[in-house]
Amino acid sequence: MTEIHRRKFLRGCGVAFALPFLESMVSAKEANSQRRRIVAINIGLGLHAPNMIPEQTGRKYELPTYLKLLADYRDQLTVISGTSHPEVGGGHASYKSYLTCAPHPNSAGFRNTISLDQIAAAEFGSETRFASLSLSSSGPGLSWSRSGVEIPTLTRPSFVFRKLFLAGNANEQAQQMQRLQDGQSVLDAVMDKTKRMERTLSGRDRQKLDQYFEAVREAERRLAKAEAWEKKTKPQVKAKPPRDETDNKKIVERMRLMYDVMHLALETDSTRFVTYNIAGMNAVPVIPGVNIDYHNLSHHGKDPEKLAQLKMVESALIQEFHGFLKKLNETSEVEGTLLDSTSVLFGSNLGNASSHDTKNMPILLAGGGFQHGQHLAFDRKNNYPLPNLFVSMLQRLGMETDTFGTSTGTMTGLKLLG
Repeated sequence: MTEIHRRKFLRGCGVAFALPFLESMVSAKEANSQRRRIVAINIGLGLHAPNMIPEQTGRKYELPTYLKLLADYRDQLTVISGTSHPEVGGGHASYKSYLTCAPHPNSAGFRNTISLDQIAAAEFGSETRFASLSLSSSGPGLSWSRSGVEIPTLTRPSFVFRKLFLAGNANEQAQQMQRLQDGQSVLDAVMDKTKRMERTLSGRDRQKLDQYFEAVREAERRLAKAEAWEKKTKPQVKAKPPRDETDNKKIVERMRLMYDVMHLALETDSTRFVTYNIAGMNAVPVIPGVNIDYHNLSHHGKDPEKLAQLKMVESALIQEFHGFLKKLNETSEVEGTLLDSTSVLFGSNLGNASSHDTKNMPILLAGGGFQHGQHLAFDRKNNYPLPNLFVSMLQRLGMETDTFGTSTGTMTGLKLLG
């Protein structure tokens, strides 16, 4: 069979959109390489920069406190400093822009834009049962639709597990199918009525109606996909359903459970795009040696006692992230590991949580098939645009795009393997 590369085909046709993935157009090797993923994790109360960011640049940097905990993966991650989202301030509210880079998230008229994961899901989400998963420790998440609407989050690992792997009884399955079919019927009725209105509208109203039609068609496509997947058996896993930790102060245990189901979701190819917002709390976490509430610790004001306890809390968070990377790295695929095919973004929307500063965001990128093992240090006074990293991540998925929000191109210094 003659192989046709998708990008060459697109360029030959002179069009700017991507074809759907067609097995007959690529070799087995290229087909496997299409299964690329993105996981984005945000620590909402920041990460103390001196413990996170190396003093040296390039590849021969000394590991600061937090990176010592990730030493096993030094060659599989890149440390990025001196970056931020242009015109994104707003302190804690900046979590809304972590994956969208929409400016001024704390302004009265703020309207968000589409997030990194949802752009990827719109392009490749039909290849899995769930286009994406939006998770959080509590409250809001990081995922936003094309119209700037927040994607509802899942906060209980047991519910995520059930959604991914448990089919429910025959009655529950029948009810779900009926709900999907009812939704399709409602959309059919809406389309029928609005089409009859079309010939009476002005040109501007027709344009608005066309946009509405496209939104309805997109909803129809999602319903059709959901109905098709509902008829397929969910994957079976050896893992037992998790028992949720009900004490929200046990942040380590709760995080570990969520990372476990995130790994299972990726391992079974139930989804390829996951966001996880670790929001923090106004309470004392159950961590040995800590007796000050976490939010208060993040506003340390350089107080030595607070900084010492903050290091304990954030070290625990980094340790759990290490465990997640370990699971990905120990999961083999046809070529390489799950970590090799998954771009894992880990960082915070706050560069300095103590002062609510959104500049100099602490960022790590692991896996995904990039050349790692380096510290990419940009100008701390005039920050480099972090959206450039998002362009690089989307291109790694196979998307033909050169922009994301306020980006100026791909990320300087970040190259692909091979």
